[in-house]
Amino acid sequence: MILAKKALPKNVTTAGRVADVKAALDWLKAHGTVRYRDQLATRFAIHTDKAFGTTMVDVKKLAKTIGKDHELAEVLWKTGWHEAKALATFVADPNLTTPALMDAWCADFSNWADCDTACFVLFDKTQHALAKVKQWAKREPEFERRAAFALLASCALHDKKGPDEPYIALLPLCERAASDERNFVKKAVSWALRSLGGRSAVLNGHVVALSTRLAASGVSSERWIGRDVLRDITRPLIATRVKKRDLRRKAVVAKAKAKAERQ
Repeated sequence: MILAKKALPKNVTTAGRVADVKAALDWLKAHGTVRYRDQLATRFAIHTDKAFGTTMVDVKKLAKTIGKDHELAEVLWKTGWHEAKALATFVADPNLTTPALMDAWCADFSNWADCDTACFVLFDKTQHALAKVKQWAKREPEFERRAAFALLASCALHDKKGPDEPYIALLPLCERAASDERNFVKKAVSWALRSLGGRSAVLNGHVVALSTRLAASGVSSERWIGRDVLRDITRPLIATRVKKRDLRRKAVVAKAKAKAERQ
């Protein structure tokens, strides 16, 4: 069964907050299908009791019509609907996203999609991101601990100009978490290490050394992570990508230095 489609609203944030949320939920429901909703668990391992079966493509379409609306984002998240939570991450304002809100949403993650979307779309754009990596790595619930490493991976991928030192300092967190046998944690640790290993030549060297130790471990999760990371970051493609990124970063630094000298 495919639910009837509705045209994209020009703006769902014009008739008061309650009406805004209802309009957004109605639109998401109208663009959902039973087939896709059922596939969330069976095909994508996304387990949720509240889903319309709306694709991420359609969620992004709606987000574009809304723009940034932080108040709406907070209310959307609280509805508990899977697609509304995803929409919330797109319309939330990183500059208004507080550590308290990040902690609250993290504690509410019920599947990897909630976790990864929030980290990749919103949390990594805040000034609190690396501090939350340190804090959440100590949490025990599976998706809260995953959030630490999904967020670290997101920062490593999106931070094009920042220094390597803050990331090098976080590598011990990856090593400690590598012994966690839970599927969504160990996969996030691997993701974080692979992202770090592709960021620069310096980080690549650190990650190769760490992953080599893990690959030789007697602990199965550590061994799996080590091998998974080494298989990825030792490829010629990654070496070429790292070299290009280092050259771009040096060019940016040189340009900034020259600008400062002229002033």
